Amino acid sequence: MIHRFVKMYFSESSGKEFFQIFEQSVEKIKEFKGCHQVILLKDVNDENVMMTYSIWEKDEDLQNYRTSDFFKNTWNKTKLLFVQKAEAWSMKDYKANENSIKE
Repeated sequence: MIHRFVKMYFSESSGKEFFQIFEQSVEKIKEFKGCHQVILLKDVNDENVMMTYSIWEKDEDLQNYRTSDFFKNTWNKTKLLFVQKAEAWSMKDYKANENSIKE
């Protein structure tokens, strides 16, 4: 599984606009092949800092989504709302039995 985190920084007014974009998009994102979940998180100390968290079956599924016209259109609208560059991480599940740690 691939866990994708995207941290975004908004002004108060642009955060509200992003929430509308997210609400209009989330169900369509979940329909993409390999998408298991999409969640919007809000920072506990700054409500203008948000993060999307999504779970994908494999990196190929995430990359297919990221190269789709739907993503490009949505991301282009979202980027205009940032007050600071977004940060993103893709992480995979760690399986201890596959990676033995040697001292």
